[in-house]
Amino acid sequence: MTLSTFVQSGKQLEAELIAFRRDLHRFPELSLQESETAAKVAEQLKQLGLEFRAGVGGFSIVAELKGEQPGPVIALRADMDALPIHEQSGLEFASTRPGMMHACGHDAHTAILLGAAKLLAAVKIKGTVRFLFQAAEEINAGAKAMIAQGALEGVDEIYGLHNLPTLPAGMTATRCGSLMGSVDRIEIHLEGRGGHGAIPNQSIDPVVCASAIVMALQSIVSREMSPFDPVVVTIGSIKSGEANNVIPHYAEMTGTIRTFDAKVQQQMPERIERIVKQIAEAYQCKAKLHYIEQTPVLVNHDECVSHVEQVIDRMIGTERRVVADPTLAGEDFSVYLQHVPGCFFWLGSGPAVDASSAYGLHHPKYELNEECIPLGASLLAAIALQRLSAD
Repeated sequence: MTLSTFVQSGKQLEAELIAFRRDLHRFPELSLQESETAAKVAEQLKQLGLEFRAGVGGFSIVAELKGEQPGPVIALRADMDALPIHEQSGLEFASTRPGMMHACGHDAHTAILLGAAKLLAAVKIKGTVRFLFQAAEEINAGAKAMIAQGALEGVDEIYGLHNLPTLPAGMTATRCGSLMGSVDRIEIHLEGRGGHGAIPNQSIDPVVCASAIVMALQSIVSREMSPFDPVVVTIGSIKSGEANNVIPHYAEMTGTIRTFDAKVQQQMPERIERIVKQIAEAYQCKAKLHYIEQTPVLVNHDECVSHVEQVIDRMIGTERRVVADPTLAGEDFSVYLQHVPGCFFWLGSGPAVDASSAYGLHHPKYELNEECIPLGASLLAAIALQRLSAD
């Protein structure tokens, strides 16, 4: 099989891969619960005759296709977990599990990687392709767990993709350098002194303190950061009290911090702690901050991006590749890229007409244009093949 025939070969797998994806979509599993999904993938790998190791970092699977001649080890990765979202798409194959949905398209990613394995199993290669079917991406845990259990040992390069419903199916988007933001979590615990809501002078109100902290944290972005350094500080939850006429004793907040530069990410814990502690002191509250670093900035390697772009251009044409806009959404593929060179790119999964109006990732009405599945499989397979072609 030559590179030029990969798209056609992928189309021949279309019905099979879509059926597999729809089965996963009907029965989604949350992070660290992907046992049925992993079992279905394992069965497919057995039928292909590939060696694989299951139960890596939870329910992740590492499979290998080895060529007859020595050569590089190229890793391809897909994530498998769903989200705690109640599906409202109305699709015939919608989730049968209340409160769970493949609202990010990881079911399609799994089918795409499986398709790439099927395509590569039919050609001669030098070296090895390692297929990483990863669990727990949505909680930023899967990549770290896989690396800890040796998933990247001996790997020379790694490649992956993510569907994008606001980009038409048939299109791709690539970017050198930083593509996606870092992801950190903050947890803030405030202790005041509870009391009667009608007698505030006898209490120390943690709700007022929490309100001041929320507003003050925004000054990091507006007054401490360069306008050319993208940063987001979002408080996503505030919990305090039970009654309307009671000043509570405690208040708790959680939030997310996103940056687009590793140096900026390293500076954020000090900035957050300074504001939280000093604002709390001003309001006579005690504050505890738990700053959790989750994933780094996703930084593509230029040489690997160039390789991906050359494959895309040769397979489907330069006109079907655009420059990806940067985003502060996070992806734990970034962790792999801290260890080995690689490239992560977008695969269009939206409607051909006016994809910008499509429901985005993590929306309960999110839909994936399944035309992207065979193309994604063909592209991943070709990306690996070009690094491993036997003469």
